[in-house]
Amino acid sequence: MKPRITVITLGVDDLERSLRFYRDGLGLATEGIIGEQFENGAVAFFDLQPGLKLAIWPRKSLAKDSGLPLGSACATELSLGHNVSSRAEVDEVMAQARAAGAVIVKPALDTFWGGYAGYFQDPDGHLWEVVWNPEMLPAQ
Repeated sequence: MKPRITVITLGVDDLERSLRFYRDGLGLATEGIIGEQFENGAVAFFDLQPGLKLAIWPRKSLAKDSGLPLGSACATELSLGHNVSSRAEVDEVMAQARAAGAVIVKPALDTFWGGYAGYFQDPDGHLWEVVWNPEMLPAQ
């Protein structure tokens, strides 16, 4: 397998609520909800960086499409890391997430490995880590 991930899909319970969180609260670019004309097709895509999109899709639709039973959500099975350029930017993003309705599960603190990071959960409980890692600074 070639490491070519182009879409990260999050199963959500309320598509409109999640759209507002990511678009209006976090400021991610999107065309909004598309595919409503198809059964189980309503989805929203957000541009993260060139070649990578975030999708939000109802959990019921994801379960139906995959053929798996709809199960209960668990926040600790996956985290999405948002690497930023400075400690101050970690604090800024955490504040933006809180203002958008995120639950701060761990305020930003110095890490044991020399960075600075905090965690928040989106309205569906998906875990995001906002991190400044001096060894992995994002491209400007």
